[in-house]
Amino acid sequence: MSAEPISELVMEPKQDPIDLLIALEEASQAPARPEYVEGMAILPPQPNHKHNAGAFKLAVQFFNAELGLAGMGNGYRAAYKDGRTMALTVPDFYVLRREPTELDESYCKAHKGWYPIDMIELVGEVTSTNHETDTGPKLRAYAAAGVPVYVLIDRHSKTAHCYTNPVLPGDDPTEAYYDTDTKVSLGRPLPLPAPYPTLETAPFLEV
Repeated sequence: MSAEPISELVMEPKQDPIDLLIALEEASQAPARPEYVEGMAILPPQPNHKHNAGAFKLAVQFFNAELGLAGMGNGYRAAYKDGRTMALTVPDFYVLRREPTELDESYCKAHKGWYPIDMIELVGEVTSTNHETDTGPKLRAYAAAGVPVYVLIDRHSKTAHCYTNPVLPGDDPTEAYYDTDTKVSLGRPLPLPAPYPTLETAPFLEV
């Protein structure tokens, strides 16, 4: 992607970050799905065909392994203990731990299109020009939310990562991290914990 991501630091927002992202989406001249992490509203660069094709090829590998709850496109909300919005992300691909229940659908409606992040068992991102977001704030947000597995295709460093064992040392989500990082060079198979398949990353040598 050629465009650089746009981010806005939100200090103690007077409005819920969900409403802020709605305003950003409405103001964007191109189709967009803004995100919110670590107090920042982020308008990612418009995904191009190569980015989306690579992410799709990863998602298909989960379906081929008979993991029918793999998907793309939905947005997920993480919250602080007091209920305030901590993060709003739209992963490139994911595997859910359950089909959305009536409660999940009610949550999504109440939060204007964002599902609860505890539905996610595995989350994945493919970097673009905003690689710092995926390798920093988003990684910490997923760890703080307790997402068990974070798969990262870092096209900037030409590496693929499987992060596991999320740790939140205290109450500050910016201190969260994953204790284990399984790393390979792009083009090599990336082992994932059971029951997930070993991911072929060779398609990203072409994208």
